[in-house]
Amino acid sequence: MKRNIILILIGLCLAFWPMGGYQEGIVILMCINCIAAMGVSILTGFTGIFTLGHAAYMALGAYTTAILTVRYGVHWFPAIIAGGLMAVLLAWLIGVPTLKLTGDYYAIASIGLGEAIRLILENWQSFTRGARGFPGIDPYTTRSTAVVIFVFLMIITFNFLQSRLGRELKASRDDATAASLMGFNTPRTRMKALVISAFFCGIAGSLLGGYMSFIQPSMFDMMKSTELTAVVVFGGLGSMSGTILGSAAITLIMEYFRDISQYRMLIYGLLLVIIMVFRPEGLLGSNEVWDLWGFLKKWRRKKNA
Repeated sequence: MKRNIILILIGLCLAFWPMGGYQEGIVILMCINCIAAMGVSILTGFTGIFTLGHAAYMALGAYTTAILTVRYGVHWFPAIIAGGLMAVLLAWLIGVPTLKLTGDYYAIASIGLGEAIRLILENWQSFTRGARGFPGIDPYTTRSTAVVIFVFLMIITFNFLQSRLGRELKASRDDATAASLMGFNTPRTRMKALVISAFFCGIAGSLLGGYMSFIQPSMFDMMKSTELTAVVVFGGLGSMSGTILGSAAITLIMEYFRDISQYRMLIYGLLLVIIMVFRPEGLLGSNEVWDLWGFLKKWRRKKNA
């Protein structure tokens, strides 16, 4: 309960602390990126299934919400939920045949999924406007909206990862065969992780559309999927707080180095190399969901001693 209260207080500060327009934009982007990274972490960090196609779920969420709000006049909140649910539907349809794959094979299949969705959006011009993009989206993603949704999903995530489902996810990641022998339905557990992961990315895509007021398929290419997976590895596999910290740090670095945009990806790559060399397990690599809190407690005990 204390942890949830702390997260809510942090969210209130982010939502209502006086900021300039540029700082507000960074906070919104940080919340969106953290939501998408949490989704990827649920699948990759807690089941061990690497994915390189989760930008497809973001694209589906963004386009679903944009079409519902612009063409059909649906209120933005149910439209965002619809975007997440559409991503869940796609994840379930794709997951039934592909989750039987193991190792690197699923990662390869996810690349095909991401590119297929992007090409469909680019070529279905009568419905999505194709490569020209989809303009005129209402700017419903304000700072308070993004922060509230992010904090709510973060609290839900931390709590469900400590539940029985969270233990099932970690068991299937550590040893799928042993988990099956213990009575866990490993394929069903992985399917649950995939649909939850897709829902988070669908919500993130919907919020991104509301923030940019314009979306196009090139925003959700393979580079975006790779970036999400890299952030999860950067923060630490199996570490949700590390994923959030890593995503926030990368977002801040990318935005504050925008003036030297030609070197931003070089700095980004250099950071990943440094982390992989000096801390291969990631920033907060651990099997504990609340590893950041445990780290702070250990640091406080050492300081008192």
